Amino acid sequence: MAHINLLPWRENLRAQRKRDFGLTMLGFVLLTGVLLWGWMQYNQSLIDHQKSRNQFLVAEIAKVDEQIKEIKNLEKTRKQLISRMKVVASLQSSRPQIVHLFDELVTTLPDGVFLTSITQKGSGVSVAGRSESNARVSTYMRGVEASPWLASPELRVIEQKGKGETDGINTFSMGMRQVVPKAGGKQ
Repeated sequence: MAHINLLPWRENLRAQRKRDFGLTMLGFVLLTGVLLWGWMQYNQSLIDHQKSRNQFLVAEIAKVDEQIKEIKNLEKTRKQLISRMKVVASLQSSRPQIVHLFDELVTTLPDGVFLTSITQKGSGVSVAGRSESNARVSTYMRGVEASPWLASPELRVIEQKGKGETDGINTFSMGMRQVVPKAGGKQ
């Protein structure tokens, strides 16, 4: 006897193929979901890694900013110290000048001239005094002009106080500048 299959084999085959297709599609959807999830996890790990690097950079930038502030403070302190050193050096270099000033005032002072006051402001020197005659004040001015430590004598006032021209005392006021002689001059 021949075996005849009366079952709806085409429909079973179609149903089987439909199930296989559905399982295959489900497999692809699951595989795609897993791949998408993996890709998202990979990107998230890259983002997290970049965030940690950014945090590290922010922390290092903060450290460098602190160091820059410290360097600026040190530069400021350095400039202050340099300015102080310059002031001290200028004071050190000008220290012997007052000795030379008094020495030259005495050296250039002729007989018959007496100083009553000496005032110095910067390099300007003002003197006031008495003299026996106008000629002695002129001699004093020539002596100041010849001095290597004094320059530019300027007679401001000369007055005679007394009875006559021969027995009176002259009072005078004079200005001059204190200078530092060149290396070839006497010291």
